[in-house]
Amino acid sequence: MTTFKLDKVHSGVAFSVKHMMVSKAKGEFQSFDVEVEGDINNLEGLQVKVTVDPSSINTNNEDRDGHLRSADFFDAEKFPTITIQSQSIKKLSDDEYEMTALVKIKDVEKTEKFQVEFNGTSKNPMDGSMVTGFDVEGKINREAYGLTWNAALETGGVLVGKDVKLQGNFEFVIE
Repeated sequence: MTTFKLDKVHSGVAFSVKHMMVSKAKGEFQSFDVEVEGDINNLEGLQVKVTVDPSSINTNNEDRDGHLRSADFFDAEKFPTITIQSQSIKKLSDDEYEMTALVKIKDVEKTEKFQVEFNGTSKNPMDGSMVTGFDVEGKINREAYGLTWNAALETGGVLVGKDVKLQGNFEFVIE
């Protein structure tokens, strides 16, 4: 059994969503945790749980962040945690995997698929510890989770796209 300790300094959870049909709004969640159980030599057997604090959202615009925390979107006061719990991990190639996971946002749970890139292991020259890393990407339909607020545009279309692209990069100290 491998011990995985998240290195939050070298990890992140980010997202992007179409804005006004012509560009993307981007942001990150600054408070999150990732628990991994299993053996580094059997990635398909890993159990992964990601917890995110939606009130930690940061899009570099405090007014927008406040709106995203409100009942129009995450309702972060009432629903203080977003969770992603792995259900299975399937090897696609030497370093590519597909993780099927149960995602819970607000009071809605849905099964989603995420692409996982295993970045290998390395020895940290600063302290001699062993580290490993993963990059994760996925896409969810925010409206399926009750995040339905929007505004029609005069030129057609809507202010906020329904598909949200998620990106995670995670580094762990392993033993």
